[in-house]
Amino acid sequence: MKLKYTRGAKRKLNSKFEQKEGEMNRSWGRLVMMVVLSGLLLGLVGQAQPPQYPIKPITINVPWSPGGGTDRTARALAASLQEILGVQVGVVNKTGGGGVIGHRATADAEPDGYTLGMVTVEITMMHWLGLTDLTYRDYDPIALLINNPAGIIIRTNDVRFQTYEDLVQYIQAHPGELKATGTAAGGIWHLGLIQWLRGLGLPADTVRWVPSKGASEGLQFLLAETVDICTCSPLEALPLAEQGRVEILAVMFDRRLSALPDVPTLQELGVDAVVGGWAGLAGPRGLPAQVLAVLHKAVFDAFWSEGFQTFLETSGFNPDFRLGYRFEDFMSQQDQANGEALQAAGLNR
Repeated sequence: MKLKYTRGAKRKLNSKFEQKEGEMNRSWGRLVMMVVLSGLLLGLVGQAQPPQYPIKPITINVPWSPGGGTDRTARALAASLQEILGVQVGVVNKTGGGGVIGHRATADAEPDGYTLGMVTVEITMMHWLGLTDLTYRDYDPIALLINNPAGIIIRTNDVRFQTYEDLVQYIQAHPGELKATGTAAGGIWHLGLIQWLRGLGLPADTVRWVPSKGASEGLQFLLAETVDICTCSPLEALPLAEQGRVEILAVMFDRRLSALPDVPTLQELGVDAVVGGWAGLAGPRGLPAQVLAVLHKAVFDAFWSEGFQTFLETSGFNPDFRLGYRFEDFMSQQDQANGEALQAAGLNR
């Protein structure tokens, strides 16, 4: 497959489906805000008005290091929110414990709307791994922002298989021979491999996992023929694909990516596996209704602002906006699927 597009052209390649989805999201969001705000106003008739929100700076906790995808997304969002809300919105990195410390800092904060946090896919994995008792239920979800799906990536010069069908047949005929990587054992790209194999009706160890420090090192392992498959984000493999060094056979998403319009989803290929590294904004459980209403509208406007859209265009991150209860439903589904995958691989505690 010869790729004729660049990351910079990502937004220009949006399909009519994605454009329509964006329009529907915007219309839906405005309708939800009208209903929520109307309900609040009716409920407050005859009562004292609640204190105005916000009236002081807001902090967004990030459970990962500065410069990473979650941190960059949080800072871009904070810049837009600051203009919309009229108060300072700062980002604080609280790292450690495989993401536990930063997630805990948000969950344990006072539910007044002045301490929020980025929650990531790890919140649907850490408790299954025995790292914490925290789950997605400890948060009031505000909005999912980005979701970079896993992919199935091979070397272009691997003569054993050149198509997705070739690869599946080889795996079935040679169980335990091939090796894959993309992250540490039990990480999100490992779950991508596990859920793909489970969707094929194969045991989790049919392809052996080789731990790596992340997608960049994993792709180097692939090029060096240390492994045969990399299941990291295909967007991270895009430069190598454009150079003709790797082939992206499929993405684990519910629709094709605008940056890879010719690459099918696993669902199209008959495997119901949707796996990705995602990040969204949430607050501690128990935020007042009027605070949630303000934050839902502000984040909706921030996401569709010119500044944040420009960030998405240049970052290489895949946007996946889901507001309020849609984000909570998404996390619930992810929690169940990831728990089952970890259990199937014997990684749960």
